[in-house]
Amino acid sequence: MDIIKVSSRSRSTAVAGAIAGVVREHGRAEVQAIGAGAVNQAIKATAIARGYLALDGIDVICIPAFTEVDIDGQERTAVRLVVEPR
Repeated sequence: MDIIKVSSRSRSTAVAGAIAGVVREHGRAEVQAIGAGAVNQAIKATAIARGYLALDGIDVICIPAFTEVDIDGQERTAVRLVVEPR
């Protein structure tokens, strides 16, 4: 399962569709965002995906955590959201 990477320019509805699809297929999804704008889009997408999945009778929760990622030799702090059924 791949990590869904979100930027500040990501469309929240498109990310929500990706989250919902991954949860349906794999049972859970991981979303990663670096920066305030990206985290904002990721949270909005998670809320929208929750609505999409509710239509299928799937109630999901979001578990946030910090993680360190290496980008071009620099360590950056990212927010990782695990979206899984309750």
